[in-house]
Amino acid sequence: MSASTNIAPRASYPAQLLAIFGGALAQLVHTPSHSRRAEAARKLARHSLWLSAAGAALVITLMLAFDLTEIQLMPARGTPGLWPIRILTDFGKDENVLLVLGVALVVVALVAAGLHGTRRVLLLGLGTRLQFLFFSVALSTFAGDVLKYLIGRGRPFVGGKADPFNFIPFEGTGAYASLPSGHAITAFALAFAVSALWPRLRVFMFTYAIVIILTRLVLLAHHPSDVTAGALVGMVGAMAVRYWFAARRLGFAIRADGTIVALPGPIGGRLKRVARGASAP
Repeated sequence: MSASTNIAPRASYPAQLLAIFGGALAQLVHTPSHSRRAEAARKLARHSLWLSAAGAALVITLMLAFDLTEIQLMPARGTPGLWPIRILTDFGKDENVLLVLGVALVVVALVAAGLHGTRRVLLLGLGTRLQFLFFSVALSTFAGDVLKYLIGRGRPFVGGKADPFNFIPFEGTGAYASLPSGHAITAFALAFAVSALWPRLRVFMFTYAIVIILTRLVLLAHHPSDVTAGALVGMVGAMAVRYWFAARRLGFAIRADGTIVALPGPIGGRLKRVARGASAP
């Protein structure tokens, strides 16, 4: 959501709300304008290539040497004592994460439509950052769903035995949607995106992501190579979305060497003042 959106104060509330949604869409699809976007694109391509190559090598190594051993060490699927893990794992479910981010975006738009001046600018700046988080997760999970369908890897013990090489490409059912892990994609895309905006949260967010992938292993929902591949897809997807935003000067700046850095965003105290004054004319 563009912090520079300028809506006449006397416009009706529905008109202002519509203008906010229209402006948010327009800023995402307009032609990139940053003069250093080529440098950033080259850096993104280079980092994505190296990360993908290293990740692919690790996935293959795990598949050959560790997947079978790991799933045989895990408790049986459906073990009653695992109910806390089943609750915890839902914090990495893409539907849940996208729902929370989507609701937050709608709330920001609804409140911002009733504000003017600095208060609106602050909220729309927050909205831009929420858009980045939302699309980082959404694009990554979409790519993961395509890969799941193309690869068709069976989940642990699907087919009645521990077989890490149980593949039926284009099968399209949940039983054969193990690689890559959707929860790992969501958790690592969100962890990377939040860390890109607020680096001080990096340790907390990647701890969260690691906990989520561990729950998938304990619940025998995935092999170790599945969650590793999911982490890779999530981070590369979030990197691509970060470039998209930076090239359009949304929430990020590009340095001379192509490094993308977050722009200063809304400060907690200022946002609290906005919330307290949300009903003001």
